[in-house]
Amino acid sequence: MQCSWKAVLLLALASIAIQYTAIRTFTAKSFHSCPIPNPVNCSLSQDTDAADRLCDESPTFTYNLSRKTHVLILATTRSGSSFVGQLFNQHFDVFYLFEPLYHVQYTLIPKLTQSKSTTDRRVMLGASRDLLRSLYDCDLYFLENYIKPQPVNHTTDRLFRRGASKALCSPPVCESLGAVDLHLEEGDCVKKCGTLNLTLATESCREHGHVAIKTVRVPEVSDLRALVEDPRLNLKVIQLVRDPRGILASRSETFRDTYRLWRIWDGTGRKPYNLDVTQLTTVCEDFWNSVSTGLNRPPWLKGKYMLVRYEDLARNPMKKTEEIYDFLGIPMDSNVERWIQNNTRGDRSSSKHKYGTVRNSAATAEKWRFRLSYEIVAFTQHACQQVLAQLGYKIAGSEEELKNLSISLVEERDFLPFS
Repeated sequence: MQCSWKAVLLLALASIAIQYTAIRTFTAKSFHSCPIPNPVNCSLSQDTDAADRLCDESPTFTYNLSRKTHVLILATTRSGSSFVGQLFNQHFDVFYLFEPLYHVQYTLIPKLTQSKSTTDRRVMLGASRDLLRSLYDCDLYFLENYIKPQPVNHTTDRLFRRGASKALCSPPVCESLGAVDLHLEEGDCVKKCGTLNLTLATESCREHGHVAIKTVRVPEVSDLRALVEDPRLNLKVIQLVRDPRGILASRSETFRDTYRLWRIWDGTGRKPYNLDVTQLTTVCEDFWNSVSTGLNRPPWLKGKYMLVRYEDLARNPMKKTEEIYDFLGIPMDSNVERWIQNNTRGDRSSSKHKYGTVRNSAATAEKWRFRLSYEIVAFTQHACQQVLAQLGYKIAGSEEELKNLSISLVEERDFLPFS
């Protein structure tokens, strides 16, 4: 049986129409991330029922057709990440979350510390990626799997550092605020706003043009490849690094119990035999591996990665922040400029809180040189010599050189974004 050319043409047109309809249906369909069962107890119990119920109650969310910019600040503890987070938190069109992966860590591995093995530290990466993907999609309900006790009617008073997010302490999420409360301190937010309504937070997230998240719980940028390549996201990574000597000095002062043996060494001049050196070497290994990946410029990171040294940002915060926003393709508004002017010229008394961001930023970047003994500095320089050279940090060859602030220990480097 032979087909006429008219029949063939009609069949071809019908095929094209079917394919077009299928493509439109796929790209327009909703993307729904159903919560997973309680990660601690995977048995088919009430936790599974609760997860299913939450899945039924949660609204669906569309694909990222609007092309929001999704920003991830990739850092380590005491590297200046809270400061960098504020550069996004202050922007009127950025929905910012401070360390949401805290909940994943303390649900899956409650006793996880920086000194644990690499294997232990990576147990949570899969769950962290899933949560980040959901949060960038403004599905804040997914957090309920990791908040203990589990939220009731999508409300909770247990979100970690809620007050560090301006969006979560402003209308419509916080309806009780008046005009005089527009610049709440972190502790006052919870007092005045009460419990957090995750439905209102989700709506607020969707109304903002961009989403930024800060975390110190992802070791390397390669751990984010699945998210960077996810077509539903427009993820850009700001990797923040700091001189490991400065990180060690800051941690020793902030986490006094955890770094007690380092403090004993610093005070007595005698290195304890049971000193946990992985508290230092893990930082340097993660920096080396992650920065090496970024500077090697793999195709999957093109236009998605920017390396920022805390020291450069501290010395010239306005210029560096402008460079960051230029990389992201987001206009920097006057709120960010005003915050920089008000929060980088503080005196010693203005930074009483260990996570505070009001300080003399240039002086803070160099303060470690007077906190650590030369013996500890020399040990750190030997243990981290590769990454110090990679990032342009100079070696202090003597006690005098260490304390002499006229001698810069930071080389001039221009780490251009991979575009």
